[in-house]
Amino acid sequence: MVELFTHIIHLDFEWLFANYNDAVYVILFLVIFIETGLVIMPFLPGDSLLFTAGLFARLGFLNISFLFLLLFVAAVLGDNTNYWIGRKIGLKAVQIKFRKKKLVKQEYLDKTHTFFEKYGTKTIIMARFVPIVRTFAPFVAGIAEMTYRRFLLFDIIGGAIWIGSLVFAGYFLGEIPWIRKNIELVALGIIFISILPILIEYIRHRLKKQKGQA
Repeated sequence: MVELFTHIIHLDFEWLFANYNDAVYVILFLVIFIETGLVIMPFLPGDSLLFTAGLFARLGFLNISFLFLLLFVAAVLGDNTNYWIGRKIGLKAVQIKFRKKKLVKQEYLDKTHTFFEKYGTKTIIMARFVPIVRTFAPFVAGIAEMTYRRFLLFDIIGGAIWIGSLVFAGYFLGEIPWIRKNIELVALGIIFISILPILIEYIRHRLKKQKGQA
């Protein structure tokens, strides 16, 4: 199991196909489901895994149509599992009292609920493309008791865009010889692009803070 996990982290698809053949579909489904569905597993590869899977579909190892449908289902089921974990377990956990005081003030929960009701649709879609954030966003949406029908609708839209854009990008760009020969570099590039919004927001926050202190 540790060996399998190591090869998944390193996107070693050649090893996966050599050892698991068609069961690779199951492995990919579980990775996407767990990364989006369990708040304690935000470090699994997401974007780079999807791109690489699309690339190997181009090489004939996977069926691109089935791959897209399978991983789309995994992404939606994962997010919905995470939402209900947050709503049923996370919400109860933050309401636990310590010395007659809640761990999280009701004021903060109310503000979080208001935020998700107002901006939740954008958040759910955009969070798909940001590592770690995409794991926590549905969990927090559940704690915030975001209206489930709205969450589900935009989660489906976000899931389709996320899975489709990266899987098909890998599939069509897989024709480029340089990309085929430098899969690891491409994966690192995707990871960098994925965390770029966080870096930009952090820099903006720091500059704004420094400007306010000046």
